[in-house]
Amino acid sequence: MEPDGTLARELRHHYLFSALSDAQRMRVFTHASLRPFSAGEHLFSHGDEAASFFLLRQGSVKLYRLSPDGHEKIMRFIRPPQTFAESVMFMDTPRYPVHGAGVEAGELVAFECGAFLDILQESFATCRAVMAQMTQRIQAHWDEIEALTLENSRYRVVHYLLGLVPRGEHGRVSVTLPARKMLIAAHVAVTPETLSRILRALNDEGLIEISEDRVTILDTEALRRHVH
Repeated sequence: MEPDGTLARELRHHYLFSALSDAQRMRVFTHASLRPFSAGEHLFSHGDEAASFFLLRQGSVKLYRLSPDGHEKIMRFIRPPQTFAESVMFMDTPRYPVHGAGVEAGELVAFECGAFLDILQESFATCRAVMAQMTQRIQAHWDEIEALTLENSRYRVVHYLLGLVPRGEHGRVSVTLPARKMLIAAHVAVTPETLSRILRALNDEGLIEISEDRVTILDTEALRRHVH
């Protein structure tokens, strides 16, 4: 695969690839492929052999598990330019721990795990730098799990909205909800009715404005005070 200029620039700042040299990134690209997908398309199943990890370029993806009675539990929504399934490459027998499916049609890049591991095995310095970045990401996920399990429903919704704000942006910020509200409600462990009620309350309090799938956070710092 030949990367376009936009993708090459994105990866220079991505936590998985920023520690790699230009030559190393090009090696990874030679074992990568573009994969378009449609809304609702199944990408992989829980337990499938994991030969690739992914970078989302367009659209949105949900990672989920199924309960014994067949109900979905949303584990994570993926938005561009996030990666997912990268941790599986370090398993002795890599297998996807969740199901993956498209929510909104888009395009992803599939990277072969073996090619990336070869680079890490050749350079301890590169491997250590990548592991340090992954450790920070794991800590962020633990914080998210804590918010979803220990705090009340309003906290979880506010925490979710703040997670949609691009890094470094402050003040008034507009974001697009990456999925239908029913799926978002499942992700933050509330009923759809509770989610709607909390969003209306935040709107009435002058913290956000809602227009279909767009949410405008009027003051990110004011909203952030609700989760501290």
